[in-house]
Amino acid sequence: MNVRIASSVALSLSYLLATASVAQEAAPAEKPLRAGIIGLDTSHTVAFTKLLNDPKAPPEVAGVRVVAAFAGGSQDIPSSRDRVPEYTKTLTETYGVELVDSIEALLEKVDVVLLESVDGRPHLEQARPVFKARKPVFIDKPVAGSVADAIAIYDMAKETGTPVFSSSALRFAPGIAAMREGKLGAVAGCDAYSPCELEEHHPDLFWYGVHGVETLFTIMGTGCEAVSRTSTPGSDVAVGVWKGGRIGTFRGIRDGAPHDFGATVFGAKGIGQSGGYVGYQPLVVEIVKFFKTGQAPVSPEETLEIFAFMEAADESKRQDGRPVTIESVVAKARAEVASRGK
Repeated sequence: MNVRIASSVALSLSYLLATASVAQEAAPAEKPLRAGIIGLDTSHTVAFTKLLNDPKAPPEVAGVRVVAAFAGGSQDIPSSRDRVPEYTKTLTETYGVELVDSIEALLEKVDVVLLESVDGRPHLEQARPVFKARKPVFIDKPVAGSVADAIAIYDMAKETGTPVFSSSALRFAPGIAAMREGKLGAVAGCDAYSPCELEEHHPDLFWYGVHGVETLFTIMGTGCEAVSRTSTPGSDVAVGVWKGGRIGTFRGIRDGAPHDFGATVFGAKGIGQSGGYVGYQPLVVEIVKFFKTGQAPVSPEETLEIFAFMEAADESKRQDGRPVTIESVVAKARAEVASRGK
């Protein structure tokens, strides 16, 4: 009798396992999130699409696919205007991305948005319909063309409940991230550096120096109180004083070896080099996580402090290197936002 029962149980288990296996095989694969790009005037659009649309993409960047794009482009910035045709051709012909003629048309076709316009000035207006549609959005650097616009962007995101974040790829480079996570213990100071090409329509450090400033803040964290700047045609040095007396510096390079990124970190356990740029994949991994979870890996407060640091550096330059407080820059920017109304 026991043998018969055992045999019956074994057959039942075998049947259930086989049925479950068939059901699993028959279950449809989870549909990828449809991503749309705003702004085809930066190489990031091609690099990100190549990673996201790869049919053999590793799991950490799988599940998001670029399906549509709005070209955009700024007529008064040659490096924006002149690159649009090339990147548009690559996305449409190589990756099968559909080109649309408005942001509103784009939003009808996508679940999430990559705001990639290389010019930060139009970001606020380009983001408005995205926030209205409540589509999660990654805004590439610079988040905006002014601190006031950056504040307005994050205010709008909060008001509409729309997930948003902005970041340089340098933040997620493994060596830089390891310093934030305590590789050298508590950070007493940091000297970060990056290329610092200037663009006349943006505050000096917004255009390319943002990479090194983001490296500085990734390692130091928030809490900068004042900034002073020394500037020459070939380089810039912005010195920030953090709460508690810590000092962090950014060196912007135009002469010498202008394509290097990194930082010297002064920690409780020693002094070390962070390493620098390792490609876009670490950033794209974070973007995919963000789109899937709605949880931003960088807080609005930290991004706004980064841009206030850079604007304070500009103001210090205008004042012959005198220290300028972060508080004064943010207060001025918030007053400007308030004066605009809704």
